[in-house]
Amino acid sequence: MTTVAKKATPAAIAVLRQATALRPKRKKASDGLLPSAAHLSQSPNSDHNTGYAVDLTHDPVNGIDCFDIYERLKADKRVKYLIFTGKIWSINNGEKKYTGSNKHIKHLHISIKDNCGNDTSPWFAWMGKATTLNKVAASTKRLPKKENQ
Repeated sequence: MTTVAKKATPAAIAVLRQATALRPKRKKASDGLLPSAAHLSQSPNSDHNTGYAVDLTHDPVNGIDCFDIYERLKADKRVKYLIFTGKIWSINNGEKKYTGSNKHIKHLHISIKDNCGNDTSPWFAWMGKATTLNKVAASTKRLPKKENQ
């Protein structure tokens, strides 16, 4: 049986909280942190199981354009790998076709390096700064579990 973390890392949680603080009207339907039972059986080696992965819903209408974020996060030293629109990218392997069953069309998967789980510095610095009110609102909302999407 695969061991599953009881809580996502602070860095993974920060991705969703910061995105919401910056773009409060963004959709969250495909957001995810820890795996559902279906995700766990389908992907037993997923970084979601360790708490070192996060899925961010693609919502360009409300300011979360995962095409742009996918490209920009390639420069973030915390990123282990990214998956979006049938592509997987890592610093070691570059970009390749993603062959998993979920092509990640509705969300961007961000896997975080093992030594960066506590780094909550800004993930989206190019998007500006969130208002204090939006930061507070984002930090009080319940975080999602990973759905099988």
